[in-house]
Amino acid sequence: MQGNREKMEGQNQCKKKLRVCVATCNRADYSKLAPIMFGIKSHPDEFELEVVVLGSHLIDDYGNTFRMIEQDDFDIGSKLHTIVRGEDEAAMVESVGLALVKLPDVLQRLRPDILVVHGDRFDALALATAAALMNIRILHLEGGEVSGTIDDSIRHAISKLAHYHACCTRRAEQHLIAMCEDHSRILLAGCPSYDKLLSTHHRDDHMDIIKSWLGDVKEHDYIVALQHPVTTDIQHSIKIYGLMLDALLSFKKRTLILFPNIDAGSKEMVRVMRKKGIEQNPNFRAVKHIPFEQFIQLVCHAGCMIGNSSCGVREAGAFGTPVINLGTRQTGRETGENVLHVRDADTHNKIYHALELQFGKRYPCSKIYGDGSAVPRILKFLRTIDLDEPLQKTFCFPPVKECISQDIDHILETQSALSVDLGGTNLRVAIVCMRGKIVNKYTKPNPKTFEARMELILEMCREAMQYAVHNNCRILGVGVSTGGRVNPQEGIVLHSTKLIQEWSSVDLRTPISDALHLPVWVDNDGNCAALAEKKFGHGKGVENFVTVITGTGIGGGIIHHNELVHGSTFCAAELGHIMVSLEGPECSCGSRGCIEAYASGMALQKEAKRLHDEDLLKVEGMDMKLSEPITAAHLINAAKLGNPKANAVLNKAATALGVGIINILHIVNPSLVILSGVLASYYQAPVQHTISERALFSVQSIKVVTSDLEEPALLGAASMVLDYETRRIY
Repeated sequence: MQGNREKMEGQNQCKKKLRVCVATCNRADYSKLAPIMFGIKSHPDEFELEVVVLGSHLIDDYGNTFRMIEQDDFDIGSKLHTIVRGEDEAAMVESVGLALVKLPDVLQRLRPDILVVHGDRFDALALATAAALMNIRILHLEGGEVSGTIDDSIRHAISKLAHYHACCTRRAEQHLIAMCEDHSRILLAGCPSYDKLLSTHHRDDHMDIIKSWLGDVKEHDYIVALQHPVTTDIQHSIKIYGLMLDALLSFKKRTLILFPNIDAGSKEMVRVMRKKGIEQNPNFRAVKHIPFEQFIQLVCHAGCMIGNSSCGVREAGAFGTPVINLGTRQTGRETGENVLHVRDADTHNKIYHALELQFGKRYPCSKIYGDGSAVPRILKFLRTIDLDEPLQKTFCFPPVKECISQDIDHILETQSALSVDLGGTNLRVAIVCMRGKIVNKYTKPNPKTFEARMELILEMCREAMQYAVHNNCRILGVGVSTGGRVNPQEGIVLHSTKLIQEWSSVDLRTPISDALHLPVWVDNDGNCAALAEKKFGHGKGVENFVTVITGTGIGGGIIHHNELVHGSTFCAAELGHIMVSLEGPECSCGSRGCIEAYASGMALQKEAKRLHDEDLLKVEGMDMKLSEPITAAHLINAAKLGNPKANAVLNKAATALGVGIINILHIVNPSLVILSGVLASYYQAPVQHTISERALFSVQSIKVVTSDLEEPALLGAASMVLDYETRRIY
């Protein structure tokens, strides 16, 4: 009997419900947490739900939004008044302290198995800190994202305190891995709010909801405005807020404007709104809170959404609603094509122009942040949590070398990048230090198949990383330079050159990052050459310049206002395919008259073979072996020895290149042109001459220089890792 009793107790213990505490601080995080709470509540045999409410939920000025939690039929176990009023930086700090004073009693009473916290709010930081110190497991939602303000620091701090992560996007997952979080405890779930909005935004009564908030207004003929303070630059965010209101007043469309959140600076923003008479203006409806189900209807059917709320860059994309994102609060967020960014504005005219461009448009729906199945994934993830596992979390650090040398040069760490260059013939991997010195380089023939190529890349990278460990080089990340058209935002090779087979629609970032546990940047070799010049070459300190690669093909990159130009489909700076003749020779791209068809190494080799076949290439004093292949070098050598036919070919090639560069000068007006590649020194003088003869007078004085860099592709790939500004752009 004793044995049976113990067996039954063991079975009951196995069936013990998971006690989950969900803590919500404001209206925004409740929209993400509510679907999870409903999911937990629908499985009473597996989970026991406790709800803690704190923060701005309990403040009248922000709508007393705890009532909507009660209306959703959730029992609130604890209400904690944790906000110290003042809406400035000191009040935020005091609010965190007040929450830390009150939370221990609540958590000790509830004794949850796991605490669910969301996002990047200062209230959530207090929750995570208290739970971590009280040995309570933490599940953090939406870790790994980037938004460009103090919220980033708070979010990443919560991620380091949390034991488990449910993130929304693949990039966020990669960021968490790069932060040394255990991959087995990261769930790529999607955003929980998408579960509700994707299933309910096609409501038949949406016009009734619009009418209840905005009166008699047509669908897609109104604006939703929601702007919050940027706590790291309060005065500037207040200025942008005032300019937004001026633009909306001038635009004269019916506008639903929500009050800002409780962050430092919100009080001043409300004063600006009242000073401009927004609450009395018949075109505006100013409100403190709207229930989430109704809010998504209003966003879905709006003619435009404006402000800096995360809803604009996240949820609005699911509907294709046009969005104008103002200022820096969401810098770094992944967005769909529906978002137009206005980073800065001195007058309201720029914002007004953005409204003219965006209002009334519709965009394709984007599911970057979820597919509507986040909650089932999260519930399944919760079921897998083993409460018998050690509570102490572990981090997945990259290997480091024990310091055994007393030599100061070895003790001082060398910050470096792992640089990969995928050429048509060779695959090269190098360790590049911060000063642009190549510490070590590895070269092997580039395999012909995709599988063999990926295997060799990882093998060479691991070999380089072992060398880095032993030589005290700290690898910050991996930069990859490859031929073809590349989406650098996703790290995907879209279309490759003919020289690299099986290399289209290839995700390079994910497998390399997964294998090496490092952040990875990818771009094409022309853009990398421009980045190399920007960091290490003639382009250092130059705001606008163009790099033209003259090698087997013709390529390059454009730096405009210190940023690399990629274009809308990542096809910008295809300089080799600028057409300089309607009836010119056929190009490898299938067109005719491209610069590459005249001036590339392949084109010159083709002309050299033609002259050789016609016995017009060799001249007196020219040494040619019968067995050696004919190359562009033979053509150049023949021209130097006075061969008129070779001279004519090279003059035509140089003129074509010069005319193409003139087109670039007339379009983007750089202050410098840098020629790179094996033919650069030959082309420099004739290209400069062509510009002085044929270009508009205003650009004739622009200098053409040859690159001093020996390995522009490797150095450019490294610069994507080493250069903070470039890293921020990518």
